[in-house]
Amino acid sequence: MNYFFNKNGPLISTYLLISIGFWIVFLIVIPQLYMLDLSFRPNIPPLLRGGPDDVYTLVHYKHFLFGSETSGESYNYVDIGVFLDTILTAILITLINLCFCYPIAFYIAKVASPNTARLLIVSLIIPFWINELLRSFALRILFAGEGFINNVLIKLGVIDTGINFIAMDVALYTGLNYAYILLMIFPLYNALETLDKNQLEAAEDLGSSMIRTHFRIVIPHAKAGIASGCTMVFMLTAGALATPVVLSSPNTFWFTQLIYQWFNMNDNWPRGAAYSIVLLSVSVVFVLLMMRIFKVKIGEIVR
Repeated sequence: MNYFFNKNGPLISTYLLISIGFWIVFLIVIPQLYMLDLSFRPNIPPLLRGGPDDVYTLVHYKHFLFGSETSGESYNYVDIGVFLDTILTAILITLINLCFCYPIAFYIAKVASPNTARLLIVSLIIPFWINELLRSFALRILFAGEGFINNVLIKLGVIDTGINFIAMDVALYTGLNYAYILLMIFPLYNALETLDKNQLEAAEDLGSSMIRTHFRIVIPHAKAGIASGCTMVFMLTAGALATPVVLSSPNTFWFTQLIYQWFNMNDNWPRGAAYSIVLLSVSVVFVLLMMRIFKVKIGEIVR
C-alpha cells in the first residue's frame, strides 16, 4: 500500500481507491447480491412484497430444472437445452477465436516491424468504433440470401442459388467471433510481447521445429494471456444478446434471450434473476477452470 501511494502520489492514489471501490461495491457487488436475493423470492405483486407471502423459495431454480408442474415432463428439457446449447456454442466460439487470434497476436508481437505492428493494431481497432448492433446488422446484410456474399458466389459460378447462411448459423458464429476478437488478441499480444526473442532464436538454432517451439516456449509463456482472453470471450459470448437476436436463425435461441423474456415480456423478475444467477455461476466456474488448466492466479489473468 505504501508503494502504491509513493508511486502515484496521495491525491491520485486516493482518487483511484475511491473510484475502484465505488465501481466494485455499487456497480458489481450490490447489484449481484440484489439479483441473488431476488432469485429466491416469489413472483408476487408489489403490494404483497414484505408480507407473509414474501418468503424465500427455490421455485425458480426448480422451474429451470424440472419445468412447470403442469408440463408433464421429468425435466425442463427446453430451458436446459437452450442453456447447454449456449454454453457449448460459447466454448466453441472461444476456441475458434483463440485459434484465429493467436497467429495474429504472435505476428504483431514478434514478427512485424514496429510500423507494421502499429498499422495492424489500428486496423483492428478502427472497425470497433462502430456500434456492435450496427456491425451485427452489417453482417446480416452480408450473409443474407440475396446479400453480398451470395451474389459474389453466384456471379463467380461457385453456386447456383443463394446459401441460407442465417439458418445455418454461419452468420451468428461469424458475428460472435468478430464481436470479441479484440478481447482475445490484446491479452495474447500483451503476454507475447514480453517473450524474449533470444529464446526463439535459441530454439531454432537447436533444431526445434516451429510447432514444437510454440508448444514448448511460446504457449507456456503466454498462458496468462490465453486464460485472460478465453475467460473474457467466453463470458461475453455466453452473455451476448444483441448479436444472437440479429444474426441467429429462427430455430436458434440464446439463453440471454430467455432471461430477457422472463424480465421484460413475462414480467417475472425473480425467475429472470434465477436464470441470470445460473449463467453467472457457470461463468465463474469457467474462470476457475481456466485458472486450473493454465495454472495461473487471478492477478495474472486481470493484469
